[in-house]
Amino acid sequence: MLRKKREKERERAFYKNGSKLHEKLIATCNGRPIPIRSYSCEELQRATNNYDPSSNFHRDDYSEWYNGSYEGRMISIRKCKMYIHDDRHFNDIAVSAKMSTHNNVLKLTGCCLETQIPISVYESAANGSLRNRLYNVTSDHDGAQQHQHEPLSWQSRLRIAREIAHAISYLHTAFSRPIVHRNIKSGNVLLDQLDVAKLTDFSLSISIPEGETHVKDIVCGTPGFLCPHYMATDYITEKVDVYGFGSCLLELLTGQSLRELFSTTDYFKVEDFENDRKRFPINEVVDPAILVGEEGSVVWQQLQAVLRLALVCRK
Repeated sequence: MLRKKREKERERAFYKNGSKLHEKLIATCNGRPIPIRSYSCEELQRATNNYDPSSNFHRDDYSEWYNGSYEGRMISIRKCKMYIHDDRHFNDIAVSAKMSTHNNVLKLTGCCLETQIPISVYESAANGSLRNRLYNVTSDHDGAQQHQHEPLSWQSRLRIAREIAHAISYLHTAFSRPIVHRNIKSGNVLLDQLDVAKLTDFSLSISIPEGETHVKDIVCGTPGFLCPHYMATDYITEKVDVYGFGSCLLELLTGQSLRELFSTTDYFKVEDFENDRKRFPINEVVDPAILVGEEGSVVWQQLQAVLRLALVCRK
């Protein structure tokens, strides 16, 4: 009896979610639904050994990520928590599907519609989030912080910055209506087994209507990565993502979260940087880990240029 009840609930969820997702895909993808593979609950449970805590590689306020294996291929699975808004989750799946051809976007391979909130399935993000990699920690299943990786080199950080920029540029220019991600941050950049950056979580993404310069919506996002003009006006432009990118650059450069950075450093602006560089000794700002083995004037020029670019983006 209980088994039949569960099967009925899954069937209702499948048809309800399938209908909503179909509508969102058509609305987002210029009237053409993009075919997405459907996984069963059992398939994903087997892929993750019933969501073994040891396979959980990233978590945030809204979701948990698991690594798994399906038909001999590594995959990453995103389970959203129950209080995430339905429309946001379907928006994430639809925009992810639309963006999946870009090399610096985490490729969506399918989803499971049998749960109340669908579960998304992606290509493998074997090396976790950029946030955890920068801070060089991960959480075990008891929540304890553990060191896991060697620090990213300066050249790797520069490459990752370029890859994030490529993904954002594609969002803004590849379609007739520019798409604004609205939540660019290091926690939404995952790394594959080669440390290639993959932008993810398009749940807050929104399109700017054709012929318009902005769209108005309530303020959503992550403190520290939110554009002040957006917070003051509710106006969303591409600048919202540029500001978030500048914040990511600061984290790549310093190896600190924005909260840590601005609790120990005066809040600085690009005008201050241009007028009084003595306030910005690069050896005090930059993550000491990336200076190991890095010598020469070219590296110092790069560090100064990235700091300036970060501040310009956040201006």
